Amino acid sequence: MYLSSVKGMSEYLIGVDNGGTVIKAVLFDLSGHELAVASCRTESISPQPGYVERDMEELWRQNCRCLKDLLEKSGISPRNIIGLAVCGHGKGLYPWGKDGLPAYRGIASTDNRAVQYPEKWKRDGTAQKLYPQLCQKLIPCQQASLLAWLKDNERPAYNNIQWVFSVKDYIRFRLTGEAFCEVTDVSGSGLMDVKNARVDHDLLNALGIGEVYGKLAPLRNSFDCCGYISPEASVLTGLQQGTPVAGGMFDIDACAVAMDIHSPEQVCTIAGTWSINEFISHQPILDTQIAMNSLYAVPGYYLLEECSATSAGNLEWVIRTFMNTGEQSTTEGFYDRINKMVASIDPAKCEVYFLPYLYGSNVHPLAKGSFIGLTTYHEMGHLLRAVYEGVAFSHKTHIERLLSAREAPRAIRMAGGATNSPLWVQLFADVLGYPIETVSGVTELGALGGAMAAAVSVGVFASYTKAAKAMVRVNEPINPDPGKTSIYARKYDTFTAISQALNPIWENFAE
Repeated sequence: MYLSSVKGMSEYLIGVDNGGTVIKAVLFDLSGHELAVASCRTESISPQPGYVERDMEELWRQNCRCLKDLLEKSGISPRNIIGLAVCGHGKGLYPWGKDGLPAYRGIASTDNRAVQYPEKWKRDGTAQKLYPQLCQKLIPCQQASLLAWLKDNERPAYNNIQWVFSVKDYIRFRLTGEAFCEVTDVSGSGLMDVKNARVDHDLLNALGIGEVYGKLAPLRNSFDCCGYISPEASVLTGLQQGTPVAGGMFDIDACAVAMDIHSPEQVCTIAGTWSINEFISHQPILDTQIAMNSLYAVPGYYLLEECSATSAGNLEWVIRTFMNTGEQSTTEGFYDRINKMVASIDPAKCEVYFLPYLYGSNVHPLAKGSFIGLTTYHEMGHLLRAVYEGVAFSHKTHIERLLSAREAPRAIRMAGGATNSPLWVQLFADVLGYPIETVSGVTELGALGGAMAAAVSVGVFASYTKAAKAMVRVNEPINPDPGKTSIYARKYDTFTAISQALNPIWENFAE
């Protein structure tokens, strides 16, 4: 129940977004205005190729620091915060131990160590047998694959697990001391009977990880109250003890909620670390090109998803690797300079292609990031344009798969870091061939989705639809340029041909 603690007191909500490398805590008013943002980076640990890990204690400390910085920056009294929720990257594994400590390092969604398990389950028929329940194709970074890897390679850690968490469920557990699995995350983990919205012991046994059944915490919805800020967390974060904490959600659900995705007719794309492309449906859609059905944050809907780690996160690596000039990427005007470099290159005359597979691929499990077509003529602007285009082409591959099972949309709603670049948004419109809509006035859509979950949880709004009417504003669409669309159609064909031609080569890298 929503309770106003002091008559006439202004009230605020907090959304915390735990991405693959950056944590952002954001303060919102009840109209969805973004009032203050605090961010912290977390270190990724790569002990060998394909491994992407995180220190879970450092991750918790950085979340606390982020929340404390947010309160200090905003000047808002903790008494005025009526609720918060955490969203975070899906997939990956954050195991909590029976000894009251992390059972292993956190494993990020860009980790590829468990690639052999989906392949094995496909070969031996397990994946096909379980597909009507899972409603998704198993992939290496899901908890099912990572737990199977942990069981075979780190048995003491596996045996010590008390709770299997996604990243946001882990952070919420540390904030409240109460363990829950929220449905949008666990339904994309490979551990759940998605068709019947339950955890199934027989399904886990078929995957060879039946022990996990007792390590999954009770299921909750994104808007359920899942505890209150504990005394310890209050000291570490500055939040008032007893502040309600909602279930929160997988960040792709959070962005969709914050983009007011409420109808099966809508399609959205999220260009962040991952290429996320999705729509919602009253029923799972099986036996199509679509890789993933999960439970949407709005009850009664499934989220149909095509995704891979092939999006704007690739740009950060290129900047870090090739633009080491001493200028920080946070410097004011840095990305304006990059956009000018990209804009200076005519797309019709730039025959450099980039395969955005630094962190994974949507064409082959072992594919690697690649620049193709370089000569001594080419400069940094050509490389950057190739990255912009390659990321958009990867999204197009996913969206074509989605649209193979449904009617074309009127427009595509877009979120993620790429929307901060008007040039990149226009390029997406030209590549995809659809008008692109973005959300106005908010840069942190994942955090806004979390704040909306908190608002529904404490009773400010009766539903996400009601919350969206008050908190979400959509910009006018950016229309595709017909002349550019034809250019990019030709280049997309070349991009696809290059990618497919290299598929037989990637096995050599594994050897």
